[in-house]
Amino acid sequence: MTTNTVAANRLSIPALSRPVAVIGAALAALVLNLILWGIGEAAGGSFLTTDKGVQQSVAPGGVVLMSLAPLGIGLTVAVLISYLWTPILRVAAVVGSVLSLGTIALTVAADFDTASTIALSLMHVALVPVMVIALEAVRKNIS
Repeated sequence: MTTNTVAANRLSIPALSRPVAVIGAALAALVLNLILWGIGEAAGGSFLTTDKGVQQSVAPGGVVLMSLAPLGIGLTVAVLISYLWTPILRVAAVVGSVLSLGTIALTVAADFDTASTIALSLMHVALVPVMVIALEAVRKNIS
């Protein structure tokens, strides 16, 4: 009698400590978003918007700040709560993903040029897998 076994090709998420997951995710998001900013800039994006009649640039300083602050704060809060309630990690992954994708509407509503709008929107999308992988890695480390 023969047995057929099929190896499943799956991406394995490593177990990470809370600090490593938060810092690693923040750095990964920053690198991804700076790459997207560079591509947007090469595509002719100006990353300028008008606020109360004054033109302001959102890059690269805004890209750095908006990559690190929301993700860093959100992940830090989630991993701290996970000391008391582990399911928060899955809740945070869903809530964070919805917020990240939902705030694309703010980028689209602003008066950026097309290349800037696309690059900035993709930066929001890039945060989702970074966030989910980081939170799952912490969950895996806890269990």
